[in-house]
Amino acid sequence: MSEDVQGCKDLGTQCEGRLLQLPSFRSAESWRPRHNLRMRRRKIVVAGGFCLSFFLGTLLNLLCVPGFDHNHHLQDRGTPVPLGQSWQDNEISMDLLKQLQDRYQEVIRYREHQVPVSATERLLRPLERRLMDLAQKSSSEHNQKLESPKRSSSDQDILSQSHPSSKIDLSLQPPLLGCQDISKGNNVRYLGSGYTKAVYKLVLNDTVSVALKSVDFGGHDIQNCLKRYRTLEDCYRLASFKIVKEMILLQRLQHPNILQLYGYCYQENNDISDTLTTIIELGSPLEMIQLLQSSWEDRFRICLSLVRLLHYLAHSPLGSVTLLDFRPRQFVIVDGELKVTDLDDASMEETPCASSEDCFMEFPARNFTLQCSVEGKCQSMNEKRNLYNAYRFFFTYLLPHSAPSSLRPLLDVIVNATGELRWGIDETAAQFEKVLYLYKSGLYLSNITHVPTAEYKQVEDVSILDEDYRCWPSYHHNGCLLSVFNINEAIEVCESHSQCKAFIWMNQTTWTGRQLVFFKTGSKNVVPDQNKITYLKMTV
Repeated sequence: MSEDVQGCKDLGTQCEGRLLQLPSFRSAESWRPRHNLRMRRRKIVVAGGFCLSFFLGTLLNLLCVPGFDHNHHLQDRGTPVPLGQSWQDNEISMDLLKQLQDRYQEVIRYREHQVPVSATERLLRPLERRLMDLAQKSSSEHNQKLESPKRSSSDQDILSQSHPSSKIDLSLQPPLLGCQDISKGNNVRYLGSGYTKAVYKLVLNDTVSVALKSVDFGGHDIQNCLKRYRTLEDCYRLASFKIVKEMILLQRLQHPNILQLYGYCYQENNDISDTLTTIIELGSPLEMIQLLQSSWEDRFRICLSLVRLLHYLAHSPLGSVTLLDFRPRQFVIVDGELKVTDLDDASMEETPCASSEDCFMEFPARNFTLQCSVEGKCQSMNEKRNLYNAYRFFFTYLLPHSAPSSLRPLLDVIVNATGELRWGIDETAAQFEKVLYLYKSGLYLSNITHVPTAEYKQVEDVSILDEDYRCWPSYHHNGCLLSVFNINEAIEVCESHSQCKAFIWMNQTTWTGRQLVFFKTGSKNVVPDQNKITYLKMTV
């Protein structure tokens, strides 16, 4: 009995507990032989369990310990890695290879698309024209990098094609700015990030501010790729092709309402060599709430900028280009003009079709079916997708509200026609230009001459301090600052406001050339102010 108890103690307290709980109605002589056999079996099972646990633990440590890479170890020794083994060991499927291949070929396709010289010269601004005059660097090695890779039946060939050199010079023109300019800049500030990219502000020479775009390693694109494929370098390369594509489009599509590309830089980041950063024009984020509080003239300018951009995209040198990710956050404002900043989701591919049923466009509030052309393409789908998005995100909110009363019928026609896609971009652009002409020329004003109900005394080189009142919409947050076509319209506005007792001709103009006028509640605090003319309301 003592030997059995001692043997059970050697196996642990669990066995000893079981011994103490043996039935009490049996004698020691009756259960001892069976107990010895049972104990020997338990010892064998426990010993086998220990051996199995040790083996499994060792195996798991070898496979899962951080930093261990069997294939990398083989490569360091110069041993060729069997094709597919590295991808299988790292849970990377051929799906990632195909994505890399397709995105790389898309970049090549956009770059190799030829732009007519006449169109380029006509559309370039002076800055880009100077760039085009510079000699384009080229070499046989450079051209080899840009050749579209040919598919091979060998998986090894597919693997190598999907991993081109990480430093791919796909620029069309010599850049104005590069890595040295970034290193010399200061006041770097994070602005925001999206699905793929992060944006920073950089000040050059303490005077000029630019935007820097690079792949966001903490963004959804990289993180989702890592969860699925677990290879940072390839996930980065897949995401960086979006930036390369956008860089090419910023050079191919030259228009005042597209941000300018100033340059780019390849440098090491996160242990990845040759990560790409683009240097582009800096704009202000588009805030719809602020736009709704701004003057109608400024809101019309935003819509006009957008229409001019979409008209260009419909007839661009690359063909009809659509913005697949069309949202207000994809645009910025530069000096009052709307400019598109994200082009990585732009597409010049026309939707193929066998019948009109294939040309179905679905939106949250409305669906459309377009015609299928004899060439097997959906007619104007890229153009009309852009146009309807412009209607639902911009026109319906910014165009009609607080517009001059005589222009509202025409603006309502524009909003309704674009909302129903009865017009294409050509007709829409023509109608916008018509509104602009009527507004700038003053032809929108009533043909009936307004007869003032009071006399106004003109006093030059003076202004009025304080004595403000608010009106809407106004260029001044705490006052009533509006634009007028002439002095008669200023008097008409003043007499339509019960608070107005005077107004100041500012000798400042808006983007349409209209005069800015400050309307006041009185004229007690008159002070000298050159180049200003004050009109005092004398009688009521």
